[in-house]
Amino acid sequence: MSERNSGLLKGLFVGGLIGMALGVLFAPKSGKKTREDIARKADELLVKAKEEYANVIEKSKKAYDASVNNLKDLGTTAEEKAVEVESKVSEFAHLGAEVIKSNKNRLKMAIDAGLEAYREEKSKKTN
Repeated sequence: MSERNSGLLKGLFVGGLIGMALGVLFAPKSGKKTREDIARKADELLVKAKEEYANVIEKSKKAYDASVNNLKDLGTTAEEKAVEVESKVSEFAHLGAEVIKSNKNRLKMAIDAGLEAYREEKSKKTN
């Protein structure tokens, strides 16, 4: 955006100079009067260029501030999502640990029952 505005300012300045030069060449006024007009026009052009420059700076600052605010909002949102994900991971880890513990106990009971059945079967065969 800055380069485009810089080009605009250069174009205004060059166009102003060309206009002044053409005005001098084709002016039906006296030299003194023409120089006064050129000086007045140059002052007007300088004032307009300064105003345009100030406008560009102001717009650039507004765009920068808006970008910074958007980035802050995105950062806050990302942080909130990270906390939410961390909470979910913790919850799932806790549930997973409970399931593993429960399955471990069930497996132990199944193994114990299998061993008991094996021992009973073995004792029946030896009797």
